Amino acid sequence: MDDLTSRVVTRLDERLNHTGPEPVALALSGGGDSMALLDLAAAWTKARGRRLLALTVDHNLNPDSAAWTRFAAEAARAAGADWRGLLWTQARGGPGVPARARAARHALLAEAARDAGARVILTGHTVDDVAEGEWMRAQGATLGRLRDWSASPAWPQGRGLMLLRPVLEERREALRDHLRARGLSWLEDPANGDLRYGRGRARAALAQQESPVGLSASAAHVSAIPKPCDHGWAGVLPLSRDLPASTLAAVLLCAGGGATPPRGERLAALQARLAAGEDFTAVLCGARIEASGALVRAMREPGEWRRRPVAPLDLTPGVAAVWDGRFEIVTDKPGLRVEAAAGRLAQLSDRDRAALSGLPPAARAAAPVLIDSKGRPRLAWRAADVRALGLRRLALASAVFTGETTQEDGLFQTLHGETPPSDLFSDEDC
Repeated sequence: MDDLTSRVVTRLDERLNHTGPEPVALALSGGGDSMALLDLAAAWTKARGRRLLALTVDHNLNPDSAAWTRFAAEAARAAGADWRGLLWTQARGGPGVPARARAARHALLAEAARDAGARVILTGHTVDDVAEGEWMRAQGATLGRLRDWSASPAWPQGRGLMLLRPVLEERREALRDHLRARGLSWLEDPANGDLRYGRGRARAALAQQESPVGLSASAAHVSAIPKPCDHGWAGVLPLSRDLPASTLAAVLLCAGGGATPPRGERLAALQARLAAGEDFTAVLCGARIEASGALVRAMREPGEWRRRPVAPLDLTPGVAAVWDGRFEIVTDKPGLRVEAAAGRLAQLSDRDRAALSGLPPAARAAAPVLIDSKGRPRLAWRAADVRALGLRRLALASAVFTGETTQEDGLFQTLHGETPPSDLFSDEDC
């Protein structure tokens, strides 16, 4: 086993289960990085008795994209992997194409991986991608930093999914050397050298650099992750007053249920008010922050629905649905739809109102209710299995921020606080 293979095998062994029926998903573009990862991951999954599912996204932006997809399919099957092609049907020109394509790719990959039962998606990012990202950020781009182990950025499609980048510390050319030694070919996407786009300009600028910038330890580790609270099942998350900006942004994103984290002056101002010990109420990123002494909490701001209404969600019996980016709901009863409790609290039963009584008023209004065919509301927990997504989402982000060595097996464990106490919505209260 050569040094590259040995390093990648070690990284896969550290994160992935060595046995289990769930497939390991892999994002396969057909480029040199993903093709090398396909070869390395196929050998690992074969040795460990795992299934490998290669997923290829056709962005429909290049006349040759269909041929590229066929190339990837043939390569995956030749490596012994299952394969599935995914098509971005909303491709169009104009500004921001790379960012829109990236977001669509993550969403399509996440949906396909979840459908297949996978919990981890392998991607072929290298240390060269890290250097290019640093260069682009220095030019004003708002790209996130790449880490070897991170939560899927697609929301809610990527809930519970992690991305593993086992070649993130390797050079791009070293992966191509591996392919040459194995007699394997790959594709070159001309868009990667297109100077109209930031990635192409970054590659051109860094082409003469002998050793790219490596992973930044300071970027990969932050502290003061909030601990779960008793009201996590209702979407209430605790905050510490001394949170770093990146962690504060993650908490607000999880509480608000959105996909775009807060940045810039508003986030910095909120962080400063918390650190100064102020008592206040503020709204940012769809989340409401209530600070009073040592008690600081974040929850959904129901008033935001006046600006960005959340459409009622019709439930299909037996099918999990995500409402407002914050709750996953499954019911076996037909004819139900999900709406917010705001404006309906007075119509709830005494027992339902009692169950919400310990929550902050905003959290009560932001709770999901099920509406039957006669228009009668009841708290969603009474007639469905409801899981709060914010706690798990924050826990996965926390593991990344703190550098904690979490593994695939941990993604299947039920977290304390995701569901309410067993006696709060017991059958005898229904």
